[in-house]
Amino acid sequence: MLEITRIRAEKDILIEGLKKRGVDFSPQLNEITSLDESWRAKKSELESVQSDSNKISKEIGKLMGAGKTEEANAAKEQTAKLKKQEQTLKDEVSQLEDKIQVLLYEVPNVPLAIVPSGKSENDNITVEEVGQKVQFSGTPLPHWELAKKYDIIDFELGVKVTGAGFPFYKGKGAKIQRALINFFLAEADKAGYTEYIPPLMVNEASGIGTGQLPDKEGQMYHDAKDNLYLIPTSEVPLTNIYRDVILPDENFSIKMTGYTPNFRREAGSYGSDVRGLNRLHQFDKVELVRIEHPDRSEKALEEMVNHVKGLLEKLGLQYRVLRLCGGDLGFTSAITYDFEVFSAAQEKWLEVSSVSLFETFQANRLKLRFRNESKKTQLCHTLNGSALALPRILAALLENYQTPEGIEIPEVLEKYVNFKMIN
Repeated sequence: MLEITRIRAEKDILIEGLKKRGVDFSPQLNEITSLDESWRAKKSELESVQSDSNKISKEIGKLMGAGKTEEANAAKEQTAKLKKQEQTLKDEVSQLEDKIQVLLYEVPNVPLAIVPSGKSENDNITVEEVGQKVQFSGTPLPHWELAKKYDIIDFELGVKVTGAGFPFYKGKGAKIQRALINFFLAEADKAGYTEYIPPLMVNEASGIGTGQLPDKEGQMYHDAKDNLYLIPTSEVPLTNIYRDVILPDENFSIKMTGYTPNFRREAGSYGSDVRGLNRLHQFDKVELVRIEHPDRSEKALEEMVNHVKGLLEKLGLQYRVLRLCGGDLGFTSAITYDFEVFSAAQEKWLEVSSVSLFETFQANRLKLRFRNESKKTQLCHTLNGSALALPRILAALLENYQTPEGIEIPEVLEKYVNFKMIN
């Protein structure tokens, strides 16, 4: 959520910056500043009435003590009128605050200067491409056919038990899934991230804190009875550990990781993009979350990008890094780098990670602050990234490592599975 103080001071700059998203947010920001002016005027009036009421209340005791009963009673009547006026003003101030809050929730984060303008994924910029396309002697099979051939993933059983997008992993398919999770967590541990096993459901305040609510409410599974949400990513519970927290000083760099299943409704998805493991409603992911000083957050972003590169290189996968344009940025992000691996059989790129810097956007919602050198509170910066999401990684591994004899296992995973081939 954008800071109201920032909107007051930089409204025109913010409107211009938000145009990178392909949308004009001037009506919302103009309305916010107009309501904010009204709020400040009412707040000032309220404080004046409260001050007058307090002064008169003190005088009543003196008048009563001096035997000036008539004047004291007149002062009491005046105080009663001021109390009514005070309550009316409190209600008006509260209503204005609510209206401002609703509008602030509708405005996304402002893209950084380095983010290109654009309306869709077609306007994203390829920053780097690493690796070569795998050459096969014959026609490679897509992962859903390989899964059936080697009996390692059962999509039909998932449909029977739950529905589309909820596959069963079995045998060596389950083992390689677990191996990837252990590998990603081990690499995060080496990089200094503290591992958590967080809850898989969060309350509404947590969803609001990281920006999933109200923006993506329709994409989250919701238990209406208890008003709890299944997590779309462990970013939500991990970041919310620090909701309403003031870090004591500037000397902090908080690095968290967590493996969880993730749940997304993915409403509106269809066609070849949802075939096999390409898009699931339940999938496993290891997430990285960082809370940083504003002066160090861009360096942290670079470190996270390099961490994901390292994982893909150790897995021996061809990949590319994209800097997302304004129109393809997530609601809360100031800048995002997407990682895609090449699917040899499908002849297409598959997204496997997004690494994002949110600056103060989440921290403002979370009220996540630190005390600076002057002992004043200041908003932290937050970051997160997938390291990595498993379904499309597994799809790429199955397709890219297939041979006539079976599917080879990347060397880095062998110690986790104790076999070298799926056959």
